[in-house]
Amino acid sequence: MEIAATDIAVRFGPMTLLQGVDLVMRPREMVGLIGPNGSGKTTLLRILANLRAPEAGRVRYAGQTAAEVGARELARQIAYLAQGGTVHWPMRVEALIALGRLPHRRTFGGLDAADRDAIAQAMIAADVVSLRGRTMGQVSGGERMRILLARALAVDAPMLLADEPIAALDPLHQLQVMELLRTTARAGRGIMVVLHDLALAARFCDRLILLAQGGIMVEGAPARVLTDAHLARAYGVEVVRGERDGIPYLLPWKPSGTSGRNAP
Repeated sequence: MEIAATDIAVRFGPMTLLQGVDLVMRPREMVGLIGPNGSGKTTLLRILANLRAPEAGRVRYAGQTAAEVGARELARQIAYLAQGGTVHWPMRVEALIALGRLPHRRTFGGLDAADRDAIAQAMIAADVVSLRGRTMGQVSGGERMRILLARALAVDAPMLLADEPIAALDPLHQLQVMELLRTTARAGRGIMVVLHDLALAARFCDRLILLAQGGIMVEGAPARVLTDAHLARAYGVEVVRGERDGIPYLLPWKPSGTSGRNAP
């Protein structure tokens, strides 16, 4: 499956958030969606997941519109992980993860062997097996995000859209989740992940899309996107760079004074 967005525009009243956005999401690729706060990352991700309609432009799924694919089939094809980790029910962890199998189940049907296997594999991958018997009120914020990631993985969809999945995690679980997402992409799924950590974006993503100033400022390989000039223009920061085990890294270091976020 391929997701293709063409000429996407988003407006909030008189304000234009995004204009003329074109992008393609493919299998076997992990794409990082980066950009400053308010640049439209979450909004664009929701449009790709068919959870919000753009003011202009279109999204096609393997060449078809969402209406042509159908809501149930689209729910099997795209898993979406929202930011924040909000859960409104005092459910047991395993029951919550099992909700990821709803698009595959018959009406009023129980879990079959494929469902149970997908749930078990998702819990192992997200490192939440030890939490399976707890309720959602008995886990931390970081544990909650890993549980919701497991629910998204349990869908076993060809495409996974994840909005800041590592924001509440400790450093070890950040690395584990990023490695898991990359491994999932290598196994054949398409992954798009909203990130604020530029070092992890550079290390784990195959391609980056930098949103700023109302659209896509630049996209491509991390080395092409994360230049000093692009980061100063988009974020208003200078970075320091280094290398460990042959892998380059960067850290935001100080304001550059050259942010173009408010430029016309």
